[in-house]
Parts: sequence; C-alpha cells; structure tokens
Amino acid sequence: MPRSTHGSSSTKTMGVLTIGGLVMVTAYTVALGSNGWLWFGWVVLGLITLGMVVTTKST
Repeated sequence: MPRSTHGSSSTKTMGVLTIGGLVMVTAYTVALGSNGWLWFGWVVLGLITLGMVVTTKST
C-alpha cells in the first residue's frame, strides 16, 4: 500500500507549531513572568505532537 504524505505534512506542521509555541511561551515568561497555564498548554501540545510522530512512524 502506498504511504500517504498527508500525515507527514500535518506532523511537520504540528512540530513547527510546537516549537513556535515554545518560543512564544518563553518570550512571555521572560517579559511578563511565568504563567503556569501557558506552560501546561505547551506541554499538552508537545504531547499531542509526540503522539502524532509516534503513530506516523509506526504506520
């Protein structure tokens, strides 16, 4: 069965969003102080991205 490239592009997009989110949360923390909800949201986004990477590589 041919491999779909759709999963790969969406995984790359999630990776870019996760890294961009890390940069934004870090900048917010440096400028205005720490916000636990932002870091929690970034961790959740990172876990979703990691899950997408694992499921894409296993198929």
